[in-house]
Amino acid sequence: MDFAHSPRALALQQGLRDFMQQYVLPYNAAWHRSVQEGVYPPPFLEDLKSLAREAGLWNLFLPQLRDEEPGTRLNNLDYAPLAEVMGRLPWASEVFNCSAPDTGNMELLHRFATPAQRVQWHEPLLNGTIRSAFAMSEPDVASSDPTNLQTTVRRDGTQLVLNGRKWFITGAAHPRCALLIVMGRNSEEADAVSSAHHRHSMVLVPLDAPGVLVVRNIAVVHHLAPEGHCEIVLRDVRVPADQLLGDWGEGFAMAQARLGPGRVHHCMRTIGQCELALELATERMLERHAFGKYLSDYSNVQDWIAESRIEIDQARLLVLHAAWALDQGTLTPVQLRSEVAAIKIVAARLQSRVVERAMQAFGAMGLSPDTPLAYLWTWGRAMHLMDGPDEVHLRTVARNELNRARGRMGASADYFTTPEQMAKPPRIR
Repeated sequence: MDFAHSPRALALQQGLRDFMQQYVLPYNAAWHRSVQEGVYPPPFLEDLKSLAREAGLWNLFLPQLRDEEPGTRLNNLDYAPLAEVMGRLPWASEVFNCSAPDTGNMELLHRFATPAQRVQWHEPLLNGTIRSAFAMSEPDVASSDPTNLQTTVRRDGTQLVLNGRKWFITGAAHPRCALLIVMGRNSEEADAVSSAHHRHSMVLVPLDAPGVLVVRNIAVVHHLAPEGHCEIVLRDVRVPADQLLGDWGEGFAMAQARLGPGRVHHCMRTIGQCELALELATERMLERHAFGKYLSDYSNVQDWIAESRIEIDQARLLVLHAAWALDQGTLTPVQLRSEVAAIKIVAARLQSRVVERAMQAFGAMGLSPDTPLAYLWTWGRAMHLMDGPDEVHLRTVARNELNRARGRMGASADYFTTPEQMAKPPRIR
């Protein structure tokens, strides 16, 4: 295992940190003020995007980009620390065209789109002229099991017809969101004999197509994101049949392919936010005086600092290992799913614990919008459910471990020290 980053990746890390410090962070207060005033995206965002593209800090993922496509072609391991740097400021990823869910959607289109679909959707996404959303979760079923999905997709001559309701669809309220990638259940009777994992398809749906209704932007723990986590109704939405993404009935497999790199991105952004929370907390502890001592002098507070540092570094190593494993391509799909499930669990727990400690160090200010901590806590709580609840990912890891145990059943018996084994020591010669 080698987690060393290439010289080019190290140069990009430094370039990204410098760009964030010089151009992005000075606009942080202006970004929040603009959103509060209902101006979103802020007018200066396009200027920042232009600067980032000129600096070569654009589409910092997708290692299989074609020669004519803009981007850096970094592998997962080299992209991971860049996601951590961007994650420290939640709105920063859009500056570099690295926002979720666009990154995952671009990967889907890169792998499965037809040439015509690439021209219509993939190229504008790569150029940052449109945004997109991924419509899978539904309010009426347990979407952690995608085979439950009830939104239907049926073929009607030269058209595909969609009906259903989706919710918590990230990015759908963004003014530039033009594309929904909708995962729905095939409605043909022939699909009744298909396996549960071959009954769903993905369809490229323009957000302004007749029958698409964005019902509301749903607040997450009372935080209303300007880009939206939306509820969407699809009522007899008709699109040309050539807007089917990939093959009929292969939606589940494509969704699984999308999740691996996307979760690495999510988890590294989380680690960046936890690093920021720890930095804020330790500086607060050094300057805050209570009951005759600085907070940093109290042993329990020092424990918080140490626990947070250890947990962040542990999580980073686990995520980097998952990124490395994705790049190596040597793990079986089951093993890879276990790796990805593990980092999702660890990242959610990490953010909850580290940000909680930081908020405690700040006292009442930690609950206010004066620091980023309250928002980071909200997002950490959402991560326990987002992309599947912790319990589902724990089951994935456990199943992989049990499969490994079945494969070696009895091999660990030599470590027993029963009376029978002790009575019959083996001969050396």
